[in-house]
Amino acid sequence: MSFKSLMLGAALCSSLAACGDTIGEQALAGGAIGAGVAVLGDGTLVKGAAIGAAGNIAYCQLYPGRC
Repeated sequence: MSFKSLMLGAALCSSLAACGDTIGEQALAGGAIGAGVAVLGDGTLVKGAAIGAAGNIAYCQLYPGRC
């Protein structure tokens, strides 16, 4: 298994615990993880951060008990 695949898997797993208490914290945590995954996947940092932030906010708002 390559280092890149291992880091991508670790980033995806850590995103499950990245909720935060406020919308700002949720956006920051999701954005950081999204940017990290974009770097590992040769994507655009801004696009990865935006997708990560939006995804984390949506998940935390829909399932607050799982965060």
